[in-house]
Amino acid sequence: MDIKKFNYSGEGLSRFFGPLEAKILELLWEGEELSIKEVQQRLEAEKKVNFNTVMTVMKRLVDKGVLQRRTKGRTSFFKPIQSRDEFFEAQSKKLTENLLDEFGGVVITHMLDSLTDVDEKLMDQLEQKLKQLKKDKT
Repeated sequence: MDIKKFNYSGEGLSRFFGPLEAKILELLWEGEELSIKEVQQRLEAEKKVNFNTVMTVMKRLVDKGVLQRRTKGRTSFFKPIQSRDEFFEAQSKKLTENLLDEFGGVVITHMLDSLTDVDEKLMDQLEQKLKQLKKDKT
């Protein structure tokens, strides 16, 4: 799945999706396959939302390749294609690749500069990754 927009000022899912899309995904990542009506009912615990609006947004998420749909009788059930962790892993990888393609090595320099308060475990992981990359090139 290739998310086309990235909101730098957003946080979490709001970097990739609108507010209702993000709320729907969060509900579905709780683990259950849900119908549009079930999603609408859960959303309405916070704020009134129209069934047709929920249906449109969920169909849009299917078109974006984020949700999959299964039909049983006349009811459609939806679930995410990826787990929350898998989604963020894939998107962060794609974002990093795009930044490297566009800005080259300066991106790596900025990433390393931002590691001033990083824990030792992450530094060790980075060192091991660099050693492995060097080893693979020889």
